[in-house]
Amino acid sequence: MKFTVPSLAGIAALAAALLAAPVARAQPPGITVYNAQHASLTKAWASAFTRETGIPVTLRNGSDTEMGNQIVQEGAASPADVFLTENSPAMALVDRAKLFAPLPADLLAQVPANFRPSSGHWVGIAARSTVFAYNTKKLTPAQLPASLLDLADAKWKGRWAASPSGADFQAIVSALLELKGAAATEAWLAAMKANAVAYRGNGTALKAVNAGEVDGALIYHYYWFGDQAKTGENSGNTALHYFRHQDPGAFVSLSGGGVLASSTHKAQAEAFLRWITGKGGQDILRTGDSYEYAVGVGAASNPKLVPLPELQAPAIDPARLNSATVTDLMLKAGLL
Repeated sequence: MKFTVPSLAGIAALAAALLAAPVARAQPPGITVYNAQHASLTKAWASAFTRETGIPVTLRNGSDTEMGNQIVQEGAASPADVFLTENSPAMALVDRAKLFAPLPADLLAQVPANFRPSSGHWVGIAARSTVFAYNTKKLTPAQLPASLLDLADAKWKGRWAASPSGADFQAIVSALLELKGAAATEAWLAAMKANAVAYRGNGTALKAVNAGEVDGALIYHYYWFGDQAKTGENSGNTALHYFRHQDPGAFVSLSGGGVLASSTHKAQAEAFLRWITGKGGQDILRTGDSYEYAVGVGAASNPKLVPLPELQAPAIDPARLNSATVTDLMLKAGLL
């Protein structure tokens, strides 16, 4: 058998062709986010982050309680890199299970100390204010409750609403527990069982107030602003009452974000949280339609919202909010 030895010219041509061929660039590793924040908001964050960094983001959506308990069950085997929530008690649940990795100091510094837990294991990414939405045809400002605790009075029987099964309301009860203790919280929940009308979802409760089914409802502010920005059909007869004065009813709930200790892509996961708490992510809160508060240092919220300092919210370490105890108390009161 005869072998043909390639000419020097042929070798040179082959080498030139190989050098000219495009080289596939390695894609940065993607991250998996267990998301209990509003799906539309997190999708906007993830899409903008990927456009800017090239890091793919896979979202798995669920509720605060569902996602938090799933992470605890999965433990060190969790495929999640990042956990985002609407309310902070679910973050505290995962933190108590020691499943978060500590966050870098520069990332934590992007959010003021009052919008992150003392543990440093997660960080605030957005916030929402507790409000009392009331029907302006049924209540005057002088007739509004001065405190959340006033709703325990028998005169409010059948006149106010809430969504006790939701994580939003349970976060408010967590704040009441932290501020006033177990005995006072248990008494207030017993009165709520007697006085309040239960609806499924804050939006449904707001709609009931608007229709005059009840005089008012304890909800988060952004449900009202979101409806007003659309048609106002479920809020046109209503206004918002802010309790202020460090009252439990002035509680500001944090949405949180943390990196799982089991994450195999910690650098990318931290980059995602750094982006959300930085200018890019906080600007989406200011210009988007979520109507949640921006919490980054120097970040401005949507101009339609009452400024955060004016809410006079009580000071609460979000690391101390306890969803398990709240669930027990609410079950005892017959609210769950």
